[in-house]
Amino acid sequence: MQNFKKSCVYQIYPKSFMDIDGDGIGDLKGIIEKLDYLKKLGVDYLWLTPFFLSPQNDNGYDIEDYCRIDPLFGTMEDLDRLISEAKDRDMRLMLDMVFNHTSTRHEWFQRALAGEKKYQDYYFFQNGTAGSPPTNWQSKFGGNAWEYVEELGKYYLHLYDVTQADLNWENRDVREEIKNVIRFWKEKGIRGFRFDVINLVSKPTVFEDDEEGDGRRFYTDGPRIHEFLREIVEDTGLDAEDVVTVGEMSSTTIDHCIRYTDPKEKQLKMCFNFHHLKVDYKDGDKWSLMPYDFGRLKKIFHTWQEGIAGGNGWNAVFWCNHDQPRAVSRFGDDGIYRKQSAKMLATVIHGMRGTPFIYQGEEIGMTNACFTDISQYRDVESLNYFDILKEQGQKEEDIYRILKERSRDNARTPMQWDGTENGGFTSGTPWMIVNKNCREINVKESLSDPDSIFTYYQKLVELRKQYDIISDGSYEPVLVDNRGIMSYKRALYGEKLLVFANFTGQEQTVKQKEDLGDWEVLLSNYESIKIFGDRVTLEPFGAVILHRRG
Repeated sequence: MQNFKKSCVYQIYPKSFMDIDGDGIGDLKGIIEKLDYLKKLGVDYLWLTPFFLSPQNDNGYDIEDYCRIDPLFGTMEDLDRLISEAKDRDMRLMLDMVFNHTSTRHEWFQRALAGEKKYQDYYFFQNGTAGSPPTNWQSKFGGNAWEYVEELGKYYLHLYDVTQADLNWENRDVREEIKNVIRFWKEKGIRGFRFDVINLVSKPTVFEDDEEGDGRRFYTDGPRIHEFLREIVEDTGLDAEDVVTVGEMSSTTIDHCIRYTDPKEKQLKMCFNFHHLKVDYKDGDKWSLMPYDFGRLKKIFHTWQEGIAGGNGWNAVFWCNHDQPRAVSRFGDDGIYRKQSAKMLATVIHGMRGTPFIYQGEEIGMTNACFTDISQYRDVESLNYFDILKEQGQKEEDIYRILKERSRDNARTPMQWDGTENGGFTSGTPWMIVNKNCREINVKESLSDPDSIFTYYQKLVELRKQYDIISDGSYEPVLVDNRGIMSYKRALYGEKLLVFANFTGQEQTVKQKEDLGDWEVLLSNYESIKIFGDRVTLEPFGAVILHRRG
């Protein structure tokens, strides 16, 4: 396998990737059928969001059994075949492990409800009376984070949906259960693990109201988080060279992510952070719209790139995932400049220090869903906030405008394989409506176009493998004060690499310190690039990677 620093990870949302049996829901056999496509793209790891047994209240992130395959997606035999066939193509699977919480249908929680003290200690049960929760903490999906169980006279903590009860990592038995799950999948041949909201698992020993916020300051990067991670990793062998781990870190800091990923700490190989994806949140509120702040976006990228490198940590770099709107609709132009802006955004990420992640459909420029009615939405967060925003007095037309830009369902519409009615995703009725633009935007069209977004991604993935400077070079911000251009320089043993990206729909010319006349154009999203001495002219949403041996 590739060094993870030279690798690229492709995220698959199984429910929406490819349906073989015609029930309208993607399945493991569908992934197997598309392995050659993924191999053609050049990726090394396939991150699959949860396909474990689940009531599907949060599309699989509410797990009922960590070691069983949900029949929706297939069988254990299907997974064994997928592991084997991916390996035959030099790809490995990365499983999505949700250890902050379980479904309330999990056996552990059901036994807790039945009154077994051992299993109540697996969660956070607090004595109380109806209407008086232990704290004022807010659930990430809206409402109070505590749910009352009348039969027990107790509340339980759920930072997410009411059916997702938080696990008590202070309990050693819980940590041993988690280790056993990891060992089970390692024995199956899994060599990649993504840990969902893992920096939230260390809770305070005393619960108190948050008079300043929603409660997250008490449990984000909590008091024992580094100790817990180190224990899990060392006891299950996740620090081995042939294993890749990535942690999803909610509202985290650079200092913590350095500790999470510095090899000498023996915790994780890399981290996700989401600060760059909050630059269009008005006053920090996801459900309040504003144009994205380009200056802030650029500053966050530069700060994290320099900070993590300075501490010998490692980033997972990305625009899209199953929880985010489509980047080309959010930060680019999904109309006339869709191809150019999709390539530009890809250039920014794939030239950085860190392991790049591609979310399904990103490589063909899939766009937001543009749903017009609440009946079209499936995401529990979106459905909850439709009601919450109505209760706050917002007009329905304004709520639809917000959901159109913010809903997680924007990323979850079925993969667009061809231009047929259901985009080639299913022969049945899809669990969610396929984006109507599948007739123009689809894999079949992309593979027939030598100038496609797919072809551009192929080249970016290959460049990382070819050039050590991309994986190992230093990072230096360039043109920091420019209001429309993001640029940075990479350097390694005298070798240099420059990336320029125009985030606007107008041609822009920039002047920088070096004469670029003898620099090689490694990749550009336009056929020709205008370089005159120390000046570079970029077309609308233009991007270029320049290289010099030194």
